[in-house]
Amino acid sequence: MDLTNQRVVIIGGSSGIGLETARVLAETGASIVIAGRSPEKVDRALATLEGSVTGEAVDATSREETRNFFRRIGPFDHLVLTLASNVGAGEFRTLDFAMLHRAFETKFWPQLIAAQTSLDFLRKDGSLTIVSAVTAHVAFAGASGFAAVNGALEAMVPTLALELQPLRVNAVAPGGIATPFWSDLPDDMREAFFAQGAAVTPAKRMGRPDDVARVIAMLITNSFMTSTIIDCDGGARIRSSW
Repeated sequence: MDLTNQRVVIIGGSSGIGLETARVLAETGASIVIAGRSPEKVDRALATLEGSVTGEAVDATSREETRNFFRRIGPFDHLVLTLASNVGAGEFRTLDFAMLHRAFETKFWPQLIAAQTSLDFLRKDGSLTIVSAVTAHVAFAGASGFAAVNGALEAMVPTLALELQPLRVNAVAPGGIATPFWSDLPDDMREAFFAQGAAVTPAKRMGRPDDVARVIAMLITNSFMTSTIIDCDGGARIRSSW
């Protein structure tokens, strides 16, 4: 995979899957721009990365701020959207709809805002890669909120690929990945959850950020891939009894 002389923007690139994607793509020779909401997290991320990598703090919930970000960085070749939200869990009977609104506001709408406002700067035959989650199409009890957000994102992928061609539009749907997404859980609860997830997943382990990052890198560099949603879940879709 060679992306020498190409620029990749990763929004949500200051931690987890986005940060590891920056690391993997920097190894291909690409120039990377990472963006995240927290200036401190962006600075910490940059300190861990090598190669041609820069970063900015951007609130992708703001259309004006996001558009100004793209104006500052100018033309680029590939956009990766790894914005995540750790709210949305709960049984549907008691699901907090205010929380579900927040889930859409922190993942669904920012990804759409970033995608739309990038189009005047993103190379016409480059790529747009969205990170959703397997909850979009695999049943997990207590995950209807996550399913709604990620399903909404994935539903748009084929239409965007058709409308925006020759821009390639794809998505990656991770399963259980050991990232800061789970940091709000107490340590013992998180470890128990990871152990349970590894036990019921055919791969017999939790995923790592680099597992997903390398799928994203493949989608960016393979110019024959578009309108594709790839599960990266260790087989969770065939063993959904978490």
